[in-house]
Amino acid sequence: MGKRFVCVVLIALLLILHAQLWLGRGSVTSVARLVSQIDAQKRNNARAALTNARLAAEISDLREGMEIVEERARAELGMVRPNEIYVQIAR
Repeated sequence: MGKRFVCVVLIALLLILHAQLWLGRGSVTSVARLVSQIDAQKRNNARAALTNARLAAEISDLREGMEIVEERARAELGMVRPNEIYVQIAR
């Protein structure tokens, strides 16, 4: 009877461990889903890093040089220098 009881307990523990492995928290499917989410977040972070780098370069250009300020003023506000003729081509 003692050996049989030990076998039943060990089999029950094995079933519980397998259930945890396949169905519980930290299961194979749960880990795969988390890995997928991590990969997606890494891609989002890479895109955000590129955007941040582009914005940082634009900020440094705005702080250091007046060329980009003049370019923006011409494009967005229609700035014209003295003795310059502004020509707009309508399409």
